[in-house]
Amino acid sequence: MSDDTFKDIPFDSPVQPARLELDSKICFNCYPGISCFNACCKKADITLTPYDVIRLKDHLGKSSTEFLKDHTVPFQMDKEGLPGAKLKTTDEGVCLFMTEAGCSVYKDRPTACRYYPLGHMSMLASGSKTDETHYFMVKEAHCKGHEEDRVLPIADYLKEQETRQYDEMNREWMQLMLKRRSMGPTVGRPPEATLQMFFMCSFDMDRLRRFVLSDNFKKTYDLEDSTYEVLEKEDNSLMQFGVRLMRQAFFGERTIPEKDGAWEKRVEARQEVWDARRQAEIARQQQAEDEKYKDA
Repeated sequence: MSDDTFKDIPFDSPVQPARLELDSKICFNCYPGISCFNACCKKADITLTPYDVIRLKDHLGKSSTEFLKDHTVPFQMDKEGLPGAKLKTTDEGVCLFMTEAGCSVYKDRPTACRYYPLGHMSMLASGSKTDETHYFMVKEAHCKGHEEDRVLPIADYLKEQETRQYDEMNREWMQLMLKRRSMGPTVGRPPEATLQMFFMCSFDMDRLRRFVLSDNFKKTYDLEDSTYEVLEKEDNSLMQFGVRLMRQAFFGERTIPEKDGAWEKRVEARQEVWDARRQAEIARQQQAEDEKYKDA
């Protein structure tokens, strides 16, 4: 298959296999009055990014914790149980923000809604240190926008949809996810505490803020008072700080300065726990292997 196509796409998928670039031209238009208006919102499956949550919870005047509870459902983003958040819908799949007049949160709609009918994927070529973003078209039977007489480059369409700020704010988090995928599967499921930390750092800024401003955190990390003042007030800065925390947790990168001896003390305190988890995982894998041949 050519490098200009995406591989491993199911035959019944609405995703078109052609790989598109910013200068690729698409035929599409959506507007109130089109025969399929609101149809996509009646079959909503919207995965949220960290910046999506900030924009939506601010639009609704809620805390991040309240927004996640009231308007999202958790799901596993990979086989290892990495937690993500999707917009909550009715049992029939209708977005709860949809009205007859259209989207009630349109100004702050999620990234996936802005991109539709495009999808985008960051890819890291073998041996490369920088990722590349490519695009693909999604053609669903209910969408009549593809039949409209309007052709424009993808770059112009994304400018119309005001995706730039979303892309910039989500970039470091997306790069974190890409790096994690590129490293392949880990040995066993990550500890529950790590999964909870990922969800907190990605989506729940209010809980992350309490964690970062806690006395225990301040005893461990060597940050200026001015940094804490920013993190106390600014969700966007806190979100980017959360990515740095996750880099430290997932990859051992020393992204946040620590006070003298803090790392060594933490490693010493956790070593027995890490060893116990490693032995438990080895035993679990051995038991699973024994089960394969139990009745052989």
